[in-house]
Amino acid sequence: MESRKCLECGEPVKGRIDKKFCSDYCRNSYNNRINKDSKNLIRNINNRLRKNYKILTELNKSGKTKVSRSRLYDFGFDFQFFTSIYTTKTGNTYYYVYDQGYLALENETFLLIKRE
Repeated sequence: MESRKCLECGEPVKGRIDKKFCSDYCRNSYNNRINKDSKNLIRNINNRLRKNYKILTELNKSGKTKVSRSRLYDFGFDFQFFTSIYTTKTGNTYYYVYDQGYLALENETFLLIKRE
């Protein structure tokens, strides 16, 4: 009978014929190492979205607020990260981070809104 080796540490694997790892620790270590790059990308994007959401929520306590671009920048808002876009029949484009949205107005001003 051929001896199977753990994909992570090389130790002999005992048990089911399709088992690939000697322990949960080795299985988790292997999968974390394999998926590290894509997980870092996703984690970084989610962190940016979370930060943008927090900024919009803090600045828009009433559900509808006007704020300047520079104020958003001062808080660290990143305009490249949002979750959806909604264009009205009149052609206005709202950018949303989950249920918090913003619309560009004149003079570097933004209308912050909360979608109900």
